[in-house]
Amino acid sequence: MNYDTARKVLIDQAITNLDNPDALLTRMQQGKPPVPGQITSILLALKVAFEALKEATTLDRELTYALYLLSLRTQQLFAIGRKNGIDWPPLFKEDLLRISAACESIFSGTWQNS
Repeated sequence: MNYDTARKVLIDQAITNLDNPDALLTRMQQGKPPVPGQITSILLALKVAFEALKEATTLDRELTYALYLLSLRTQQLFAIGRKNGIDWPPLFKEDLLRISAACESIFSGTWQNS
């Protein structure tokens, strides 16, 4: 995976629209778990983006918004879902924490191990 592909994956998984009904945030808003392999793809894209951007002094707005949504909005949707009785898959919370740590890594320029 190259940076352009990684960037597209992250934006497509975070910014909800009618073109991608299986975006992670869309699925979570509907109370649905991620599709198989979705979290792995997101984590790989985050690692590729981190490597490409670790020396960057600025980030583009669309990617930054996607990272924000993946790191914070997923946590909010997880908590709301749990409060509403959604039985999320085992280890899903840990996956979301890994996503948040990877997003933080991109912002800081230093890889955060979760």
